[in-house]
Amino acid sequence: VLYQSTSLQRRSIYNPTDSRNAAAFLVFAGVARILSHEGGITDLEVLQAALLHDTVEDTDTTFDELESVFGPTVARIVQEVTDDGSLPKEERKRLQVEHAPHRSHQAKLVKLADKLYNLRDLNRCTPTGWTAERVQEYFVWASRVAKGLRGTNAALEEKLQQLFWERGVEL
Repeated sequence: VLYQSTSLQRRSIYNPTDSRNAAAFLVFAGVARILSHEGGITDLEVLQAALLHDTVEDTDTTFDELESVFGPTVARIVQEVTDDGSLPKEERKRLQVEHAPHRSHQAKLVKLADKLYNLRDLNRCTPTGWTAERVQEYFVWASRVAKGLRGTNAALEEKLQQLFWERGVEL
């Protein structure tokens, strides 16, 4: 899976020597690690989808290609967690909140781990150009997504709850 996903990443629309690509791959691996090590997830299709969850958004890879290489279940999970890049950012964020409760259990797992990874990353290092207010707004929005994922994985939800509590954000 790692070999195949890095092959897809090499076809990225970004310059392969760009450090953002290395950072993106670390996110994929980090999300899969959270699922396996912290969430106790052993479902290989969920772990594969975690490694591939942003591939369609960040590269020229298609869902059909994912399906042909990884199978229909992995492609479906990735599709469920992929934002429609043609929509404005605020609409994509609104739809994540709206659709979260209706995703498959497998997609909810990937989404939970992705949110946990992203929030931890924000706590570690504020992105260039982000204000403290913007970081807090992201936490508030992420809590709204997380509400729709309740009942998916107690261990991951507890870790998210702790991050929200530390930021004074209600879940």
